Amino acid sequence: MKGIVISSNCSGGGKTTTTLGIMKALMKKGYDVQGYKVGPDYIDPAFHSHITKKSSRNLDLFLMGEQGVKSAFSRGYGDVAVVEGVMGIFDGKGIDSKYSTAHVAEVLDLPIILILSPKAQSATLAAEIQGILNYKDDFVKKTNIKGVILNNISPAYYNLLKEIIEKNCHIKVYGYIPKDEELSLESRHLGLVQCSEINDIDFKIEKCSNHILENIDIDELISDFKETAKYEDKFHIENRSMKIAIAKDEAFSFYYKENLELLSEIGEIIYFSPLKDKELPENIDFLYLGGGYPEVFAKELSSNESMRLSIKNALDNGLKCYAECGGLMYLTEGIEDLNGNICEMVGFFNGKSIMTKRLQNFGYCTNYIDKINGNINGHEFHKSKVELNENTIYNIKKETYNGTIKEWKCGYKKNNTLGGYCHIHFFSNIAFLNFLMDNNN
Repeated sequence: MKGIVISSNCSGGGKTTTTLGIMKALMKKGYDVQGYKVGPDYIDPAFHSHITKKSSRNLDLFLMGEQGVKSAFSRGYGDVAVVEGVMGIFDGKGIDSKYSTAHVAEVLDLPIILILSPKAQSATLAAEIQGILNYKDDFVKKTNIKGVILNNISPAYYNLLKEIIEKNCHIKVYGYIPKDEELSLESRHLGLVQCSEINDIDFKIEKCSNHILENIDIDELISDFKETAKYEDKFHIENRSMKIAIAKDEAFSFYYKENLELLSEIGEIIYFSPLKDKELPENIDFLYLGGGYPEVFAKELSSNESMRLSIKNALDNGLKCYAECGGLMYLTEGIEDLNGNICEMVGFFNGKSIMTKRLQNFGYCTNYIDKINGNINGHEFHKSKVELNENTIYNIKKETYNGTIKEWKCGYKKNNTLGGYCHIHFFSNIAFLNFLMDNNN
């Protein structure tokens, strides 16, 4: 493949919309496109997959390690790789660029395209671009930025800015995406509304790609894609001939592709819907309840009593289960909304989930688990908390930018079920995945 990284100076700078439009435009020109997303995000990759009709992959140096990122990248295929960045180009875990989009681009040796959405500025934009071009630290020695795309501006404003940028920054301006309210993507409390919930998503993507083909020199952009390196994939696991049920619907859709691939090496995967199916698949050996939006679909999940009872009975009888974030919430007695209303859930864990107005324990963290005698890097992103009367096995630490440490407990263990808020990539520790498969108290 040949590849490029799409980045910006901030969140909300137009990365996702532009990435989706570029993917579609490339496909219209006959290219087979592979999508990637820097960071732990689940929602943007679902948009990529909808367009390309193949799984997008996350590239997260903190969760996966450098070798894990290279292995995940190598599992993609196609003519071109389009990597969507996260936050601003240099924004990482702390006060430097470690784990940032620029850091991933340097690890994979890929060039970067900057997406900027200027407003009420002219020459100052050139100063900002110069600062980005010249920024260096311990993790990013050189930013290979090939050019700029301007987003959400008028033709006249674009012509002014193009001349300013090319004169002062000596960098390409490939073109622009004009202002168009129909391109906006709706947000909710944890980011964008899921692709599966947007009825006119194909219309939006089609329109954005048309804007790009009309107003951006797509051939020049393609010429700046760089041939990607080939990396060895070292992450595999032994077959155990297990039957693994995985919850997959609008309420539960947050899964890393590589996690699913490793599970498929362990045995047979059967997808089911806690929203629509009546009970668990038969004769399963393991249940995986991933993250998602159970709070958004709480009434529908609650009304499916036969599924809730099927899951509770199976877990009470010792079925092995891993429940992550939304999956944890689903296994509690109920989800309480901001108005104090409670929707009944599975009721396996003793206690409830409570929605709050702000993020809880947001960001990267490290879990220490005695049972595997090791640390696992994770990521938390939720506006709920749980009040449970259950034993915990995670000792979690989060180091802030100034060196202070925040610690808390999670990882609720009951029978052969483990539930926790941390999203974990199995590449970070195969020993943890083996522990889940064994998980006999």
